[in-house]
Amino acid sequence: MNPEFEALLNYIKRNRGFDFTGYKRSSLERRVQKRMQEIEVDGYNNYIDYLEVHPQEFVCLFNTILINVTSFFRDLSVWEYVAAEVIPQIISCKELPEPIRIWSAGCASGQEAYTLAIILAEAIGVEQFRSRVKIYATDVDEEALNQGRYATYNEREVTDLSAELLERYFERYENLYIFRKDLRRSVIFGRHDLVQDAPISRIDLLICRNALMYFNAEAQAKILSRFHFALNDSGYLLLGKAEMLLSHSMSFSAVDLKCRVFTKVATVNTRDRLLLMNPNNNDENTNYLTSYGRLRNAAFDITPLAQLILDLDGVLVLANERARTLFSLSYRDIGRLLQDLELSYRPLDLRQCINQVYSDRRLNTYKDVEWTTGEDTQYFDVQVVPLLDINGVMLGVSITFNDVTRAKHLQEELEHSNQELEMAHEELQTTNEELETTNEVLQTTNEELETTNEELETTNEELQSSNEELETTNEELQSTNEELETMNEELHSSNEELQTINEKLRLRSEELNSVNAFLASILTSFRCGVVVLDRHFLVQVWSDKAEDLWGLRPLEVQGQHFLNLDIGLPIEQIRQPIRTCLAAESEYVEIILDAVNRRGKLIQCKVTCTPLLERTKEIRGVILLMEEQASE
Repeated sequence: MNPEFEALLNYIKRNRGFDFTGYKRSSLERRVQKRMQEIEVDGYNNYIDYLEVHPQEFVCLFNTILINVTSFFRDLSVWEYVAAEVIPQIISCKELPEPIRIWSAGCASGQEAYTLAIILAEAIGVEQFRSRVKIYATDVDEEALNQGRYATYNEREVTDLSAELLERYFERYENLYIFRKDLRRSVIFGRHDLVQDAPISRIDLLICRNALMYFNAEAQAKILSRFHFALNDSGYLLLGKAEMLLSHSMSFSAVDLKCRVFTKVATVNTRDRLLLMNPNNNDENTNYLTSYGRLRNAAFDITPLAQLILDLDGVLVLANERARTLFSLSYRDIGRLLQDLELSYRPLDLRQCINQVYSDRRLNTYKDVEWTTGEDTQYFDVQVVPLLDINGVMLGVSITFNDVTRAKHLQEELEHSNQELEMAHEELQTTNEELETTNEVLQTTNEELETTNEELETTNEELQSSNEELETTNEELQSTNEELETMNEELHSSNEELQTINEKLRLRSEELNSVNAFLASILTSFRCGVVVLDRHFLVQVWSDKAEDLWGLRPLEVQGQHFLNLDIGLPIEQIRQPIRTCLAAESEYVEIILDAVNRRGKLIQCKVTCTPLLERTKEIRGVILLMEEQASE
């Protein structure tokens, strides 16, 4: 890591309370560098000095870092799935008038929250929506939240809405669209930091799209634990298209991976969950908890013996990988009552065993429990152990299944061999040498069995190593996907800025064209010819009347030295009046000259020289008015 950049992040955290240390460094540095280039500051230490002198720069920096790219019904196929599948499921689980609670985390300027409001109002009707629905829209960007609170959007921002939805849910004022006030009261906006602040609870649908991809793995784990706590047991989580949750399958299971819809799995340890909910939790505790949780889960899951953990109510709390494979359990079975599962009575009546352990408060072991599945028969040593806290209070039980099938078969084989040996001993007492040979064969067989076991262990380790490498590769691909999506969001934001600048340039061009047209109409309206010269006698303006008098078009004289023009006017006699005006010696000079117009006719031409003044009264050039005098 760059120590100067880390110092900048810590400075922002101390002075403004924004903690960006959990963000991915690649995208974060890119956004900060963009802002530094805009204000022409080199080096992070110099930027810290700039922030100390210009505290208003924090607002510009946060607007650059916090990319607010959103729109109504963004990724339409996802919203169609939510409206068709997720919302009906939530409504069906609710009794009237039970409230429906939605959380839009990272809501930016509010389009996502109002999209949810439209979908729910369409599903349950406006009256029920007003009385039952609460939509919590949160973000760390106060400026974006203020826009969401106003609920006012321009024509470009509502282009994704149909005319019918616009008419039904928006009020039009000039070129702006305002969301209905009676429905707006059900949408609550507030500042919320996903990493530092405690989550909102009892949520039925939590939407956080394209926000997790900006955080590193530790921050993502912490945020997802908070999301897990926030959701009801039947709640849904909707993420962005770059966010997969492949490494959090113990907490969330996929409902529709294409649309990134997940549901809650009740497996999080209570101690870890409460620690993560603590708003004062520091980074050291968070890193410890993340590492501890991973290590604990990995150690439990990789245990070679099948193991189950049940609480006092008979609910299956934990099952390691071996147990899930052995008894065909899925993550959805976690949290179910043991009596609802087949393993409660196969391969033995576990309920009776558990009651016996609760009664005796000591472990019980059941040897050589037979379990027949199809044509295969397996044998287990089942150990049921009471789980007590430090005060001796019963918490639940641990059930361990030790597969002794191979040992059972070996024991049977050994017993069979012993029987043969005894028979051989009875029949051939005199053949001691053959008995010794048989013992040697048995010893060799045992050695081969040990060798085979070692080879199997080596193969298992190699398979496990390959699996870890595949998981690492998958994490790297996920990180790359998130980085690409982040860059796409940045490009989208930059494109919107360029569109705004182009719109301003277009308006200014129209104003300039209007001014030029107005000036041209003024020059055309003069009865006399108008010529404008700069201080170097170069022609700047040549009116149509001047062209009519002398036969030269504006393109022929534009930028030419006036005294070098070949026209029927004695130009040399105008030199001194022009200099008089440029020297501010007179407000105007008027002379009458004999001249020849473009038709070769002798005329008298009145030439009036007037200084061309700027607003500061500085003389910029001269204006020549040329008018043919009527003959007497």
